[in-house]
Amino acid sequence: MAPRPPNSRLSAAVAAALFAVVGVVYWSWHSGGSNSGLGATTANADAPNPPAHSDDSVDLSDTQLDAVKVEPVEERDFPIEKDAIGSIDFNQNLSVQVFTPYQGRIIALFAEVGDDVKKGQTLFTIDSPDLLQAESTLIAAAGVMDLTTRNLARLKELYATRAVSQRDFDQGTSDQQTAEGNLRAARDAVRLFGKTDDEIDKIVTDRKADPTLVVKSSIDGRITARNAAPGLFVQPGNAPAPFTVTDISTMWMLANVAETDSPAFRVGQPVQVTLDAFSGRVFDGTITTIGASVDPNTRRVLVRSEVKDPQHELRAGMFANFTIRVASPERSPAIPIDGVVREGDGTMTAWVTADRRHFSRRVVKLGEQHAGYWQVLSGVKAGELAATEGALFLSNQLAIASTEGGK
Repeated sequence: MAPRPPNSRLSAAVAAALFAVVGVVYWSWHSGGSNSGLGATTANADAPNPPAHSDDSVDLSDTQLDAVKVEPVEERDFPIEKDAIGSIDFNQNLSVQVFTPYQGRIIALFAEVGDDVKKGQTLFTIDSPDLLQAESTLIAAAGVMDLTTRNLARLKELYATRAVSQRDFDQGTSDQQTAEGNLRAARDAVRLFGKTDDEIDKIVTDRKADPTLVVKSSIDGRITARNAAPGLFVQPGNAPAPFTVTDISTMWMLANVAETDSPAFRVGQPVQVTLDAFSGRVFDGTITTIGASVDPNTRRVLVRSEVKDPQHELRAGMFANFTIRVASPERSPAIPIDGVVREGDGTMTAWVTADRRHFSRRVVKLGEQHAGYWQVLSGVKAGELAATEGALFLSNQLAIASTEGGK
């Protein structure tokens, strides 16, 4: 065979080199392109490694730092408390239903609902036939007393001259003593109607009966109910009472607590009561009664507290919240409410930092909330730096970074 010319050998060498290069490129492309030739390998070796990024951390710029407040986590006392919703009512133990002591028709009324009255103040008057009868008996007894007294005086003079017998004198003495006793009993009977001794003396002197029976308040308090009207016939103990007077220096707060919480309550425990009508005010009270049974329908127990109301500001029917400490306070790490974020899955998170620029998100377990702080049971320790304001801003920045990274 004739030898190949030089150009043919050169063409074959070039073709072989091109084939080798194509093979290397093909292999590199199928292996992920990380070693697609010597030049690519050298370029990747010289490029810096990208910074590591955590799915639960963000870095803030100087401008963004203005939206976040960072403080060390401090320990605070968190009281162990139970809360319940109730309503205000009058203290029924200090409430008096004012009935007439005797039957009769109401003549006039001297108080309205809401009026503050004093002990002994007239509430209403009635035309009482019983009083009229008692006063008539008093007048008659006083007349008999006068007669027997004069008769006895005359018998004494006659007996001194032996003009009457001993028997007649003794009979006169007996009659006078009987009349005296009847008069005393008649005065006592009229006194039961509320008449004073001066008023009784006037009835006896004037020989005039007054059937007007005055009914007065027996305590200091406020008129909380009135069921009386002029002309209404009233009887003793016949409900409803014409008037109800209540001492409002203390009020009741009635609350129905869950059956599971009832073992934590004790008679005598102090109570703090707050009402929407008095924002920021706290009324002090004491538990006085715990129900003896559980409501079968609601599974709740009645808890009644006596609340101090020296300024007479509370009104029956007001809704109220009461808080009671059932154990000694617990001291725990605390984060302000604005430093905690509720995530979409329901977990609670906080943001901690070491350099006040790089923030990491942590899941925290929370306990009680008190005075604007969350009790942290786990996840953050006292002394660590945490975002106390702007935690929601940090969560939003993390969400934005995650969205951009996924594109």
